[in-house]
Amino acid sequence: MLARGRRETETGASGSIPLHRSAFTRSGSRVYTLSMAAESLHPVQRPGRHVELVLRFPSLPETLVALADDPSIIPVAGGTDLILDLHRGGPGEPVTLLDLTTIRELRGITIADGIVRLGALTTHNDIAGHPELPVVALPLAQACLEIGSPQLRNRATIAGNIATASPANDTISALLALDAMVVIASNGAERTVRLDDFFTGFRSTVLQPGELITAIEFPTLGDSESGIWAKLGNRAAQAISVVHLGIVVDRADDGVVRDARIAIGSVAARVEVLHDAASALIGRALDETSIAACAEVAAAAVTPLDDVRATAAYRSALIPTLVRRSLDAIRTGATDHQWPGRVPCLVGDMPPNNSEGRAVDDHSEIQVMLNGEPVSGRHAASATLLDWLRDEAGLTGTKEGCAEGECGACTVQLDGDAVMACLVPAAQVDGHSVATVEGMADPDGTPHAIQQAFVDEFAVQCGFCIPGFIVASASLLGEIHDPTDDDIRLGLSGNLCRCTGYYPIMQAVRQASVVPVELDESVFG
Repeated sequence: MLARGRRETETGASGSIPLHRSAFTRSGSRVYTLSMAAESLHPVQRPGRHVELVLRFPSLPETLVALADDPSIIPVAGGTDLILDLHRGGPGEPVTLLDLTTIRELRGITIADGIVRLGALTTHNDIAGHPELPVVALPLAQACLEIGSPQLRNRATIAGNIATASPANDTISALLALDAMVVIASNGAERTVRLDDFFTGFRSTVLQPGELITAIEFPTLGDSESGIWAKLGNRAAQAISVVHLGIVVDRADDGVVRDARIAIGSVAARVEVLHDAASALIGRALDETSIAACAEVAAAAVTPLDDVRATAAYRSALIPTLVRRSLDAIRTGATDHQWPGRVPCLVGDMPPNNSEGRAVDDHSEIQVMLNGEPVSGRHAASATLLDWLRDEAGLTGTKEGCAEGECGACTVQLDGDAVMACLVPAAQVDGHSVATVEGMADPDGTPHAIQQAFVDEFAVQCGFCIPGFIVASASLLGEIHDPTDDDIRLGLSGNLCRCTGYYPIMQAVRQASVVPVELDESVFG
């Protein structure tokens, strides 16, 4: 058993103040108490809602029975939104999570008879890295590649993106343009809902207590159809959309538009389908005149919102420009011109671990293959993987830079895939394999090739971000042995450094790529 860590509180004359900033708060044998009013703390210091129990079942029917018996339990898959919501939504009543990641029926991508079916556990990188979907569902692949970072895309699911129903969720406009359907199951029942009817308002849907999304379905793009997805963000990576747009156009042999679907997000309370703008194209050739008319109607159809990312006036000016450019790309056949030659997903080749069903609370022991060694520990229900590694396993190489999945300092490998440890519920790694920066060097202490390259190229300055960069770089090289500069930029886009300016880091990856990289598959798959 692992001894508990000692970083949880800082004791002063006035009492104990928690330093733990996970989305979860500890309970059980030790309870955090605040020595000052919660409202006097910065939001990131305030305790979140406490997770007292994490349930998992090996099959979908058993899961649906549990959800029917207690609709208050909260389903979790990737958890990239939920963990932050729990942290920001507290304090409040303790919650129970229902872990979906072990359910085989929710996995898999099938393409048959012109229909794509995505299991609810399909991640964004499953889409972006798929050999066929960037061809038969280009708008969705483009949207998936723009979400977060490679590490986040290895956890975040398509179903989660639509279930949270934020108007800024990028895949929604792509799926609406593709005319998607949502398959919803409950104990003993199933129904299918058009995606456009699934949303009822801002972050609200038709999902009822006891129901789960089990799949998303949509037709493949036909030979006469072209589609594109585009967005504007305030930076090149990890940017929440200021505006995002999905378009599919069907043209006859003579070039006349027979049908069109246009959806736009981040401009209103929900992602909107622009029927009138699409109608402005139908029956006309796709040319500069019809494109301008469509853009004008699109701009008039939306009353944009003001928020921290952009003003309504800016969005109003942007909408017709984004529509024109997207339609022009369809007209000229340039819809995929910015699609990368290779998509670094930072994934390994370990098969998914299908753990048996169990209930995990803070008194339960979880079993983890940690850096190639079996390790057990408690206090997993109320902790993120980041805090469990540091507090329970005593491995402090993995750093907390943001606790929001935006900096990459906490990057580890989970079953061979690079993930942000701050956004992984620790209970979900029970029965799985985790590799951290401490597992990089050889047993005799010889640095891994990427570690040595970082030293040789002076790619380390303050060093706080480096453990995450090392793990992400090793994942990149394990997947792509000869990365180009574009591969490196995209593969490491989830890792931020405030010291080096990135150039020595890129050079270190280049140097390590010419050295034969033999990762210990028991540690770094």
